[in-house]
Amino acid sequence: MAQRGASAAREAMAVPGLTAADRAAVNPLDRGYALLGMVLIAPTVLIFCAVIVYPLVSAIYLSLFSIFTPTLSGSFVGFRNYAELANSPEFWRSLLNNLIWTVLTLTLQVVLGIAAALMLNQAMVFRSLARSLILFPYFVSTVVAVLVWRWLFNDLYGVLNHLMMWAGILDMPLDWLGAMPNAMVSVVLVGAWKYFPFVVIAVLARLQTIPETLYEAATIDGAGAWGRFTDVTLPQLRDVLVVVVLLRAIWDFKEFDLIYLLTGGGPIIGTQTLPLMVYKEAFGLNEMGRASAVAVAMMLVMLVFMLVYFRVLRARGEEPR
Repeated sequence: MAQRGASAAREAMAVPGLTAADRAAVNPLDRGYALLGMVLIAPTVLIFCAVIVYPLVSAIYLSLFSIFTPTLSGSFVGFRNYAELANSPEFWRSLLNNLIWTVLTLTLQVVLGIAAALMLNQAMVFRSLARSLILFPYFVSTVVAVLVWRWLFNDLYGVLNHLMMWAGILDMPLDWLGAMPNAMVSVVLVGAWKYFPFVVIAVLARLQTIPETLYEAATIDGAGAWGRFTDVTLPQLRDVLVVVVLLRAIWDFKEFDLIYLLTGGGPIIGTQTLPLMVYKEAFGLNEMGRASAVAVAMMLVMLVFMLVYFRVLRARGEEPR
């Protein structure tokens, strides 16, 4: 009987036109595998809904209300919060600051990352130690890094002002974090220092896979150091740099803790970005509805980065991860 049942199941599986559900209904083993698959994927689906779907839906829902943060009570206002944002100079200034921070920080990260990776890819004394130390900024706590940099930037007893005055570059201490454009420059420099090791890791890994024969051929053709870099190294790094730039652009755009701890968005709103504006509206002004509207607007801007990321991956013949 068991053999006849197994034989019937095999014959049913061989019938063309049957869907996966039909085959699972015929074969109890497939039905068991399907159930096991659902059980295994259920925790992932639940976590995804808890940390992404629910907060997203809640933010969109709250953005349609005028809500007092401490009590979470308020009234329905529709799209009034979005209309106020569209007419708010603070929102557009924060968005501009966000773009300036992202572009400048990302540019410095890429330049410093490529330069450091090229140096660490060469034969040098203590190369392993240097590769380990170059990762230190990326792994150190943001709070610790900011405390050190605030001490360096201090306008009264900061080491940076002391050294620049000693060297004759400055005649008097410079307010690095309390005046514009010094504050934005300082934040960009600290951000680039903190996150450029990520670029170093990705670029160095790709440099180690470039065939040495390409450089030998370029040298035979008369290419110098710069020629080998532009004709061999950069083309080989293009794919890696595209992904690194897009990922770092997304992460830098939503950066909060580093800017908040360094300047708090000041002076006034000189370095305030959209994440800081969300925090200010929600917990400084107790306007959770407006904060949610800013968060949704920020999500739409980041969605553009994500679409570009997916488009680039498809153009390279890869599936989005």
